[in-house]
Parts: sequence; C-alpha cells; structure tokens
Amino acid sequence: MHKGIAVVSFTLVMLCLSTLARADANPLLGTWQLKSFVREVAGSGERYNQLGDHPNGYISYSPDGRMVVLFVSGDQLRPRNEPSDDERVKLHKSMLAYGGTYTVSPGKVVHHIDIEWDGRRLGTDQVRFYTIEGDTLLLKTEPNKSPIDGREGVGILTFERVKGPRPQ
Repeated sequence: MHKGIAVVSFTLVMLCLSTLARADANPLLGTWQLKSFVREVAGSGERYNQLGDHPNGYISYSPDGRMVVLFVSGDQLRPRNEPSDDERVKLHKSMLAYGGTYTVSPGKVVHHIDIEWDGRRLGTDQVRFYTIEGDTLLLKTEPNKSPIDGREGVGILTFERVKGPRPQ
C-alpha cells in the first residue's frame, strides 16, 4: 500500500515538474505592452518611429501556441462619431494587427499568420529575433517592407511585460 502511494506521489511530482519545465522553456509566454517601434531603413540606416513617439499596443503569447498583436500609433485619430471615409484611411494607416500560431526556439520566434488587419501577410511566416532582459522584450524583424509605409528595412520593437490587471 505504501509503495503504491509513493509511486503515485512520484508520478504526480514528475508531471508537475515537466509542466513547469515546459513553461520555463518558453520565456515569451504572457502579454507584453509595446513601448517603442523603431524602423531602420535598409541601405541608409535611417531610424524613425514607425508609429510615432508614443505607440501603444500589445503582443501576447499563449501556452496553447497562439499569438496576437495589436499596435496603434500614439497619434491615432480619435473620431467622436462614426469616422468618415477619410478618417477611416487615417485610422487604417495608424495600426497593425495580426494573429496566428507561433513556434519558439532560443532567440527566435516565428509567427505563422492566419488572420491579419489587411491580409497581405496571410499564410506567411514572420521571423522575429528576440532578447529578454528582466521584464523587457526586444523583438527585431527580418528585413522586410514595412506594412505601414512600404519602406525596406527592419523593425525593432521594445515591450514591457504586463503584470496583472490594468489599474482602474
């Protein structure tokens, strides 16, 4: 009887440890708030803030292998009523949004896009290189055309880990 309890206890402990090991193996898990989105232009090295000086947004990686992104410009238009067609164009140009699954390996995460704000990258794999220091995540894209202004270069995004609910 005691031997059976020991075996069950050992099995439960090992299951818990393997679950913890899997969580530790993915340092990206959770939600991160966008702090900066710098674009570096290929060739010239020019750097500019892709979504203005104070962008807002989130990237979230879930344990089930799904991810979602929503970024908006800090200077985003704030219509009081239903936006006009002109305002809709400006709103569209001031945001990015996509989601899908992801795979992660040390220093690299690949976003497998299955939904996107404008559809241009549906079905593609978007490679991001990452570093994490404390609660700061730095993502750098592969060279690409900016989905906002079409310029060739890389995106360098800085995030801060979200801890708990937003204060009211």
